[in-house]
Amino acid sequence: MINFDDNLPLFPELTLPPETDPFSHESIACKAGYRLIAGVDEAGRGPLAGPVVAAAVIIPFGEIIEGVKDSKKMTEKTRDNAFSVINQRAIAVSIGLVSHRFIDEHNILQASLEAMKRAVLSLYPAPDYLLVDGIHTVPVSIHQRSIIKGDQQSLSISAASIIAKVYRDRVMISHHEQFPEYELKKNKGYGTKMHMEAIKRYGASPIHRLTFKGVY
Repeated sequence: MINFDDNLPLFPELTLPPETDPFSHESIACKAGYRLIAGVDEAGRGPLAGPVVAAAVIIPFGEIIEGVKDSKKMTEKTRDNAFSVINQRAIAVSIGLVSHRFIDEHNILQASLEAMKRAVLSLYPAPDYLLVDGIHTVPVSIHQRSIIKGDQQSLSISAASIIAKVYRDRVMISHHEQFPEYELKKNKGYGTKMHMEAIKRYGASPIHRLTFKGVY
């Protein structure tokens, strides 16, 4: 695994980029010679049920996709619309999914990193640089940079956040058909009052994370 600190000699002029430029972080990587830059993000660290899902997206450099921003600041409808547009206009899009069983066996951080790893390794063409949301780097041998609140600063990461969120939501909606008593279609596995009451009444379902408080 390569940390961004290892790459600092490539970025002698590195400064905090202007927040108004959605390709500022990508520009820094491009100036260092990288061309296939993937944004990486995950969805589903907090829920009590279901998988954690990561996405990796390579956007053509400089191509603004209207409406793409931090998925948490979007409505379900606007995320769904952006999901379709990103898949049409991106150079590459991939998903990495890690089950609730893996989460229980290891922990949610390791599961999130594994999901990101699977997403990155599934990209074609393969990226030569990664921009990763958060403070952790992905356990792959690709130069990369982790960015706190990266989904608010980088269009590539924002796109990945949307892909991961929409894909995971659709997974949870499909599980609602199997386990309707938990209202997964509405809560997507998060610990809402209704969800918590259902767990107390029916116990954990086969897709609940048994190591999470509120389930055990």
